[in-house]
Amino acid sequence: MSIQIAEQFEENEQYDKAFEEYKKLYDKNPKDMNIIERLGHLAMMLGHKQEAADYYSKILEFDATNTMVYEQLMDIYQDIDKFKYYIHRGNLHSIEHKFEHAINDFKKALANTQEEKDIIKTRFVLANLYAQTGNPTKAIDEYLRILDYDDVPKETYLFLSNLYIKENAIPSAINVLERAMAKNIDSDDVREALADLYIKDNNAKKALEITKNELTKVKCLLDCGEDEKAFAILQETKDKYKTSARYHSLMAQYYFMKNKFDEALAEVDEFDKYMKNSPLTYQMRALIYENKKDDYNAHINWGKYNILRGNKDIAVNEYLNAYQIRDDDLDLLNSLSALLEEIGDKNHAMEVYERIIKLEPNNTKALEKLADFRNDIGDYRGECDFLEMWHEADKRNYTLIKRLAQTYEKLKNKPSAIAFYKKYLQSTSVPDYEAVKKHLAKLENTEMEVTEEEGWLDKIMRFFNKD
Repeated sequence: MSIQIAEQFEENEQYDKAFEEYKKLYDKNPKDMNIIERLGHLAMMLGHKQEAADYYSKILEFDATNTMVYEQLMDIYQDIDKFKYYIHRGNLHSIEHKFEHAINDFKKALANTQEEKDIIKTRFVLANLYAQTGNPTKAIDEYLRILDYDDVPKETYLFLSNLYIKENAIPSAINVLERAMAKNIDSDDVREALADLYIKDNNAKKALEITKNELTKVKCLLDCGEDEKAFAILQETKDKYKTSARYHSLMAQYYFMKNKFDEALAEVDEFDKYMKNSPLTYQMRALIYENKKDDYNAHINWGKYNILRGNKDIAVNEYLNAYQIRDDDLDLLNSLSALLEEIGDKNHAMEVYERIIKLEPNNTKALEKLADFRNDIGDYRGECDFLEMWHEADKRNYTLIKRLAQTYEKLKNKPSAIAFYKKYLQSTSVPDYEAVKKHLAKLENTEMEVTEEEGWLDKIMRFFNKD
């Protein structure tokens, strides 16, 4: 077999013959990583640096994170091609997540080439690194420099446009994609991205002129007030798009425009099946409920919308507005109390938890929160009240029983403390049974001594009160 022959030549230090045998094997199986590695290694030993580089580069096609290969390529190019040396060093630093080092390497690579295609590729990588490391301005600058060349990949326009969108610079994003179209880069993704931006910029007519996407056409027609034309397309394409979230959002928009609010809500429910927990779901519902004059549900949905958008303070205000309209919705109360705690407003959260236990006295989560809060502020009497209510709802919670005993002890109510310690010890499986038993015995002895002392004083007082 050729593999044995190649290995035998290599073992006998007949490296040139081994190299030729491995080449034959490579011709038969060009995806065998072991063979490619042996060819790269032998090429280096024989001084065939360019061939070694070619084989090592082949490995990167299958394994772009192979650090050993980048190191080998750096050794090859260090003295003969500084551009490639810095490129490979930059790639090595990138996969090691040393992004600042990688950026410096790619800058040095740029200083060592005049080739347009090399400059474009290197600046493209630099732009991505800047974006990745939170430097959008520098990333934008790099992409703009690439646009000065002729043979620019479409991804440059798309990535630059997306950066402008993130920076909330929609006109600049539009301008970039219009430049792409002017250079005859008329691919589906560029064209449809531009159409979507025209819609965002309230220019549905322009979007309609360039889009080939049926649902984008529907959106444009709806925004232009041509709702019946839009509805006709929606009806024609129902079977094609019935599992598309976007289709149902457009149906919801159509019914909303027709003041058919119940039908619009049904379409939003369908949208939610295919786009779970999207902010758009709650935004659409909120707008529909507003038009139905249902302020309560409008506030609830604006609250959920703002939670998903990370605007917790606004969400709290929406929930509080809903609470002013209706104060007996436990779902709202639970959401509001949790949200108030998240933003650090514990006092108001506790007021809501108190409202919860008025409606649901056995709500152990609310009772625990209230007991903990009372403990935190040193109100052990208040803590004990809530612990007692919690105990009524959860009789076999031994951790709670022990906490009640300890709280009564803080209140110097020894009879109640003793009673609850005894309840705690009814379970012999509690982890600190012996320690609590010893503590209880000490507590009972102290209680007995106090009782005896009080009895002796009573006798003395009776003696002195005799006539």
